[in-house]
Amino acid sequence: MTLHHVALEVREEAVEAEVAFWALVGFDRVAPPEALAGRAAWVARGATQIHLLFSDAPVVPPGGHAAVVVEDFDAACTRLAAAGSAVEPRRPHWGAARATVRSPGGHRVELMAAPPTADR
Repeated sequence: MTLHHVALEVREEAVEAEVAFWALVGFDRVAPPEALAGRAAWVARGATQIHLLFSDAPVVPPGGHAAVVVEDFDAACTRLAAAGSAVEPRRPHWGAARATVRSPGGHRVELMAAPPTADR
C-alpha cells in the first residue's frame, strides 16, 4: 500500500510560494485534472503528490504534518534555509537525521534522511 497524496489548504495568493517551497524538497508541479484546476495546485515526486487546495481561510493543524524522505537531506535543508525557511533539527529516530520546517502557508513538514526500517 502506498499513500498517494496529502491535501493541504492554502490561500490562493500563496500557491506560487508553496509550489516553490515543495520544489526545494524535490517535488515538481503537475497539472491537476481540468475539473480541479481552478480549486487546487498539485506537486508530485514519483507516485507521491501534495494537493494544495485553495482556501480563503486555510486550516493549518498546529502539530499535524506531512513527512517526506528527501533524497539528499543536507542539501535540501541547505536549500530551504537559503530560501529563508527556519529548518529545525529534530532528534534522530531510526539512526537517521530529521528536521522540521514550515511551508509558506504555515504547514509543518518533517524532513527525513531515511525512512524507518525493520532493523532500526
